[in-house]
Parts: sequence; structure tokens; C-alpha cells
Amino acid sequence: MKRIFFASAWLFLSVGVVLTSVAMTQYLEYGNFFGQKEQAEPQDTVAISLAGEAPIGAENQGSSTIIESADARIPLVQNFLERHKSPILAEEPEFATFLVEMADRYEIDFRLLPAIAMQESNLCKVIPKDSHNCLGLGVHSRGTWGFETYADNFEAAAKILKKNYIDIGLVTPAQIMTKYTPSSPGGAWAKSVNQWMSEMRYDDRALGKELKTDANLLEFTETKPTPSVAPQP
Repeated sequence: MKRIFFASAWLFLSVGVVLTSVAMTQYLEYGNFFGQKEQAEPQDTVAISLAGEAPIGAENQGSSTIIESADARIPLVQNFLERHKSPILAEEPEFATFLVEMADRYEIDFRLLPAIAMQESNLCKVIPKDSHNCLGLGVHSRGTWGFETYADNFEAAAKILKKNYIDIGLVTPAQIMTKYTPSSPGGAWAKSVNQWMSEMRYDDRALGKELKTDANLLEFTETKPTPSVAPQP
């Protein structure tokens, strides 16, 4: 009887040890798995909305104003250049990044220059040969300014728009138009620039046309609002 008792006790003890080992192994494996998974979760992902609250009807048009990115502006500009097949990308494929960096440098709205280029030259498709002049700078009867690269052209425009327009209080496309191209019939220039800026805001061509307003060019800069001045003749 003692032998049977000890044999049974040894059997139960062995089974208990085995089951305990298996349970501990599973616990450690799952614990490591969930621990690694939790550690892998990004800690600094920020949802950036350039448009604030989603516009009415946007949810039905497959568009989202929320972009998770280190800088949501770069893909918005990149998508705009690609959507309209700008030849800039063939020569300078990282141009969207350049535009955003330059917008910060000169404290201008990151959408302004590509929007003007779209209005003036269909994003550089229609320009004087080898001029790289996409923004209509220096256009007069004696000729048009030329630039070595697209980057030179856009940076020159950024400096001019900052110093001669935004800094004196012309802070919407409608106000800029009064000096940049005052002969535009019926405000067509400003309407188009506002449409392209709105398209970049929502990353959607249809919404850009539907929801365009006269953009506040200080909205996406750190510059404090400047009092507007009366339109210049």
C-alpha cells in the first residue's frame, strides 16, 4: 500500500510540476508579446488637421482633413503637384519639402506659392522656355525674368510677397491681387488662387472648389495678424 501511495503521489506531483512549467512558459511568452507590442506603439503620433473640423459633407466624399504626419503640409503640397502633373517634380522631386521649409523661413502660407504658380502657369507647364519662371515675375513688354532653377524662382517670389505684400497688410489673395495683377477681370485671379489653396487645405479638388474662401495667409504661420490696408490702385 505504501508503494502504491508513494507511486501515486509521485505521479500527481510530476504532473503538477509539468503543468506549472507549461503555465509559466505561456505566461512569460504572452507577457513578453504584449509588453513588446505596447512598447512598439508610437508615443509621439499627432493627428494634425489643417482644416479644423471636417467640412459638412466631407465624410460622404471620401475625404479626410486629418493627416498623421510629422508635418502634414508636405504631403498636401506633394499631392497637389502630383495631381496636376507639374513638371517641377521631374527636375526637383523633393520640391514639396522645399516649399514648406521656405514657407517657414519667410513666414508665408505654405499653399500660396504653389497656388499662384497653378494660376500663372499651370504649375510651370506654360512658361517662357528655360525661364523657370512659374509665378509671372517680371512680366513686361521687354521680356520676362529668368531663373536658373525652379527653386530660385519660388524663393524670389517668397521674398517679394513677404516684403512687398504681406508685411504691408495684404494678407488675402484678393488683397494681393490689387497689386500683383490689378487688371484681373472680375477678381478671377484671386478666385482661382483661393480655389487652389482650398484644394491643398482639404487635399481634394472637388472640396477645394466647393469650400473656397478668401484665404487668410497668416493662418498657418506664426506671424501675428497684421492690420489690413485699403486696396491699392
